Amino acid sequence: MATKTEIRRQELRDKLILIAERTIAQNGLSALRARDLAAEAGCAVGAIYNVFGDLTDLTLAVNARTFHRLGADVAEALAAAPEDPVEQLVVMAQAYHHFAASNHLSWRALFDVERPAGEAAPDWYLSEMGQLFTYISDPLAVIFPERGAEELGLLTRALFSSVHGIVLLGLDEASAGVSTDKIDHMIALVLRQFTASRK
Repeated sequence: MATKTEIRRQELRDKLILIAERTIAQNGLSALRARDLAAEAGCAVGAIYNVFGDLTDLTLAVNARTFHRLGADVAEALAAAPEDPVEQLVVMAQAYHHFAASNHLSWRALFDVERPAGEAAPDWYLSEMGQLFTYISDPLAVIFPERGAEELGLLTRALFSSVHGIVLLGLDEASAGVSTDKIDHMIALVLRQFTASRK
């Protein structure tokens, strides 16, 4: 049974995650400051570091929730997708774009958080990314049945990187030179062309 101290610690942890999540969603990762968090949570600055090692750890906890929401959106879109594997890829990629557009600053925080060089990604990150890659690799395995597991894995990551790049630059219209309302069409063009060699 949890002690009162453990319960208070968990309550503070949950409160800080919610405050940080809202801060990042509204103002971006750079707006996350210990003093502001402490003031809103009603605790001392030092109390934050009794719960999290540093603000990066807190950001990772927020990112875990964001990744889970992203995965749920992609899974929901996939459930309503056509049976054709190419169109499944298109639907999933467009769902990824829509999540990024609707949750732009939270989505950016997934990739902008800094970790020391050589430090492994957290288990939850690897798990969530692994699920996203499974969503991609399953239809790819149908489209390219002759590909081995290793090559299919590389192809999955290449496809994710391509879609991510389109979305990242597309949401910054000055960089891509493409209006955001055309990103879905661009994604569909690339994926359908990419998979055209199956025919």
